[in-house]
Amino acid sequence: MQQFSTPQQHESRPEENTTDLLLGRRRQDPTVPIFERTLPGGGYSPMSVDEFLAEVHGVAKGLIASGVGTGDVVAILSRTRYEWALADWAVWWAGGISVPIYETSSPSQIQWIASDSGARFALVEQARHREDMESVRGELPALEHIGVIEDGIFAKLTERGASVSDEELEARRTSRGMADVATIIYTSGTTGRPKGAELTHANFVDTTRSAVNLLGESVLPPGSRMLMFLPMAHVFARLLTVLAAAWPVTTAFTPDTKNLLPDLAEFKPTFLLAVPRVFEKVYNGAEAKAIAGGRGKIFSAAAQTAIDWSRAVSTGRVPLTLKAKHALFDRLVYGKLRAAMGGDVKWAVSGGAPLGERLAHFFRGIGVTILEGYGLTETTAPVGVNLPWAVKPGTVGPPLPGATVAIAENGEILVKGVMVFKGYRNNPEATAEALKDGWFHTGDLGSLGPDGSLTITGRSKEVLVTAGGKNISPAQLEDQLRAHPLISQCIVVGDQKPFVAAILTLDAEMLPTWLKNNGLREMTIAEAAQDERIRAELQTVVDSANDSVSRAESIRAFEVIDTDFTEENGYLTPSLKLKRNVVVQEMSEVIDRIYGGSKPAS
Repeated sequence: MQQFSTPQQHESRPEENTTDLLLGRRRQDPTVPIFERTLPGGGYSPMSVDEFLAEVHGVAKGLIASGVGTGDVVAILSRTRYEWALADWAVWWAGGISVPIYETSSPSQIQWIASDSGARFALVEQARHREDMESVRGELPALEHIGVIEDGIFAKLTERGASVSDEELEARRTSRGMADVATIIYTSGTTGRPKGAELTHANFVDTTRSAVNLLGESVLPPGSRMLMFLPMAHVFARLLTVLAAAWPVTTAFTPDTKNLLPDLAEFKPTFLLAVPRVFEKVYNGAEAKAIAGGRGKIFSAAAQTAIDWSRAVSTGRVPLTLKAKHALFDRLVYGKLRAAMGGDVKWAVSGGAPLGERLAHFFRGIGVTILEGYGLTETTAPVGVNLPWAVKPGTVGPPLPGATVAIAENGEILVKGVMVFKGYRNNPEATAEALKDGWFHTGDLGSLGPDGSLTITGRSKEVLVTAGGKNISPAQLEDQLRAHPLISQCIVVGDQKPFVAAILTLDAEMLPTWLKNNGLREMTIAEAAQDERIRAELQTVVDSANDSVSRAESIRAFEVIDTDFTEENGYLTPSLKLKRNVVVQEMSEVIDRIYGGSKPAS
């Protein structure tokens, strides 16, 4: 079995827990603001570590006074905002276990997570969230209190906890050790009910220290600024927010990505955490704007130059003519693109899905290096990440310190190390299936390079087997298709079918600009889905994607539908992963239509 290990570079004490990370920040770097909170009239107000700790202590004492005991579960249901982080740290200070719930969750989803975790208390953002939770409260016998953030629950808790002594609070804070569960994060649930992954304090402490020791000085030097807009209920955003609190970084939050560009301009981050779709949108939006302004050819040349320059950097030799072209386009194009992201972004981490080699080279070429990483809920987010001094677009880098990655005989990625979870809550069968002989079986497929760089090739559970017996990993094709500005979502099908096909949805935001740039009249999504000129453009995208696979794996037919795959209609998880089984079931008529006729011509 092929494997690669990166030695651990630190030691942690068994009596420590996540709160020690924040206390370490106060001792070592007390001057850098830990957060900047949005002001009612706009702008940001900095908050010191001591000011934040004072608020954490107040809320934690209130939780203790309300009956939260050591090891009790507190659910947090909210959009991404400062109060999410405050609630998280306060629960840990009180010796509790925090359980995130996506703010878009339905009452039945809330009921499952709150009941399976045994939540005794809940902190929710708005009255509507309380109403959703109250609607299933009859099925939550353990739940005692629901507090609403926007109704001032933190002020009430601070007042309620005034009689709790500092000594009692410290005893509660230190009641949890590295082996104890810190949080239970429920998987997005692409199939079946979500499973509660129990992550320990050791998972957070050691994963944070491993990442900081490896990348802190390079990617997040003291004084770095991070704007968090991904859902805090997701492990990716959660771990990075903890890491930023443990290291001299200033974090701000924005709950609504519709305001992302103004927030980027206002806050001016140096570091971003995002999923590939965000970077695709940035690229596609810039390209569409350039075409609309009559600068399409300039943008195309600038984009290709950025990609060529990045690829040349990877070889260790950049020709003088390419350097000159790159410098010219930096003045004409790249600087404006960086300005759209706030002007100061130098580094970004992308995860959740493959980024695509071309996009990775493009962003590095314009001066924003995206470090593509890989991980799962069960690995406290990161297993590995590209190294700033050895970026290899198309890979997700080597394992973090304290981790070992192996490739099983069937191609499955196995992980062992400091980031691997304890097990699934109340589900010993699933735990035994996932954890075998110390290895976590990820369900993903990949390969290892000589230097340990991991390449993801697909998911074992998503592999399609055509009627001809050909194994197809749909992710590679889907990622390439989604990169086009016209395409919002897609699914590649063909399991037990004579050939591979795809269902495409159109991007409602990008469609009007694309139509205008291509001299076409305004159309609705339904009209565009039937338009032959749109189909012709999509055929070129499909043909391009097919160039990356064999003939047997190529998409031979596609259908364009007039609805999208979204979280709201149940086709995507909150972390924007496709619920493949749901889509296939719901789109059975479309799939039958694709395969109902004769086989496409060879």
